[in-house]
Amino acid sequence: MVPVMALLLAACGQADGGADAKETAAPVVTGEPVTVLAFGDSLFAGYKLARSESYPAKLERALRARGLNVTVRNAGVSGDTTAAGLQRLDFVLDSLSTPPDLVLVELGANDMLRGLSAGDARANLDTIMTKLNGRDLPVMLYEMKAAPNLGGEYGGEFNSIYPTLADKHDAELVPFFIEPLIFDRSLVQSDQVHPTAEGVDAMVEKTVDDIAERVEEL
Repeated sequence: MVPVMALLLAACGQADGGADAKETAAPVVTGEPVTVLAFGDSLFAGYKLARSESYPAKLERALRARGLNVTVRNAGVSGDTTAAGLQRLDFVLDSLSTPPDLVLVELGANDMLRGLSAGDARANLDTIMTKLNGRDLPVMLYEMKAAPNLGGEYGGEFNSIYPTLADKHDAELVPFFIEPLIFDRSLVQSDQVHPTAEGVDAMVEKTVDDIAERVEEL
């Protein structure tokens, strides 16, 4: 596990028979509590991983290890397309006891993998971000990229979705966070799509600086 993802758990050992007591201190967090909603597909949900190994869970621990008083709520659903995400967005937001301080939007990979219209994906994400803007919720948009075998025309149209919408909605763009998995296939499960627990560590390491900086600006 990479250093940035060192899990800091409170542990207290009791001295016995002259043995030294050992403690691992929990991270000290400061400031007002910040709630982050991680709204996405299986890459957030943690497909075939324990809930504690999901990207939102490990991101929360990484942020708290930096002293940030952050809770990350996992609203990832495996298999979600942009259309499915749009369909459930209002329900998810209305189900929360208090609005989140920041929303991470990570959708589009399933549209691409299924060869669905890039134009429809753009329209769905545009509507999702418009809805979030209408609730005065800051957004960070996670960039996705098309597989090369889908062709240059589709790839160009799909890849342009994320920077264009981030600019349109004044949202911060999180660079392609599964890139570490492409260059190290040992970080991918046997399905050749989803990250292992170690792959999630790499995804968190790639993104935690950007998320921490944005949280500090809230």
